[in-house]
Amino acid sequence: MVRVTVSGHPGSGTSTLVTALAERYGWTTLNGGQVFREEAARRGLDLAAFGRLCAEDASIDKDLDALLQERMMDHEGPDVVESRMAGWWAYRLGLDCIRVWLDVDETERAKRVVMREGGELEDALQANRDRRAVDGARFEELYGMQPEDAEPYSHRLDASRLDAAAVVEAVAAIIEEDSV
Repeated sequence: MVRVTVSGHPGSGTSTLVTALAERYGWTTLNGGQVFREEAARRGLDLAAFGRLCAEDASIDKDLDALLQERMMDHEGPDVVESRMAGWWAYRLGLDCIRVWLDVDETERAKRVVMREGGELEDALQANRDRRAVDGARFEELYGMQPEDAEPYSHRLDASRLDAAAVVEAVAAIIEEDSV
């Protein structure tokens, strides 16, 4: 059963955090972004193009989101779920879990994307902006919400000036406080 959801915009450190939590606690994970990336690759599309396709064909997004929600509700499902909408899905499904949103300013997110994938900072900044606009419009149209809306999150962490270890420790403190 889901213990924690981790959400944030691309480059916010969600994957790094989830990997560290899984190692620290021996937990299983589900990465919604990886599911999205795998489907984009299967179709021979980059993320921006796949995002645009999803915007044109709502059934793709709905199918991916339904799969994620189904796996989140499975009693033998993952302990940690990472996706921009995971906090929303847990909230709407009434799952009793910690729902974390990582806030990271756009320049820092772009720097992290460049470190991970290479390229130029300005290109990464623009790609993140474009992706956020396309995805935000899609989420608004499909569900009437934005991933970063505060409502579903039990915890929001400003990780703009924190390194990965500090983010892990902050979230581990939340987890340990919740389990007392």
